[in-house]
Amino acid sequence: MKYSTMAFAIAACLVSLTLLSEEQPEKPGKNIQAVDRESAPPVPRPSLQEARRQAGSLHTAIHATLQAVHHRYYREDEGLPIPAAVLKDVFAELEQEQHVKLRWLAVEGQVMNSDHKPRDSFEEDAVKALKAGEREVERVEDGVYRRAGPITLTNQCLKCHVPDRKNTKNRTAGLIVSIAIKKE
Repeated sequence: MKYSTMAFAIAACLVSLTLLSEEQPEKPGKNIQAVDRESAPPVPRPSLQEARRQAGSLHTAIHATLQAVHHRYYREDEGLPIPAAVLKDVFAELEQEQHVKLRWLAVEGQVMNSDHKPRDSFEEDAVKALKAGEREVERVEDGVYRRAGPITLTNQCLKCHVPDRKNTKNRTAGLIVSIAIKKE
């Protein structure tokens, strides 16, 4: 299996598992049928509590996938795209199918992509908090729950993100999860 396909498959499986709000009871006598994406009902907005749980689960799944794929499958000398770039395909699929937005946030080290710089006050606050070691930062504005959490940049990542480093201690990047929620 090609690397990018493997990364996508791993991430898609993990992410799809995390999006299950609560276990739904099985309906006896109903046959499982494929759903046409075009005719699928719209994704309902979760409550704030459900959005928190989904965002936390998504963060854990994406972070674990990024670390596993980066350390087990990525080899710099093979000319493969970096795992964080491959996961952007997963982000796009989640946005299209589940209306959940994910994006990387530069926290420490060299910004590798200008799209990862903070865009607003929430993201600027998140950078400060994540640098200070906070586990998460959240805010609800205009019916959207936003959560920023840390992504570990290990020694392998530091070759590019902190090229002039004096030590190999882990650094921090961030992941922002945005979910439109029910109005309460």
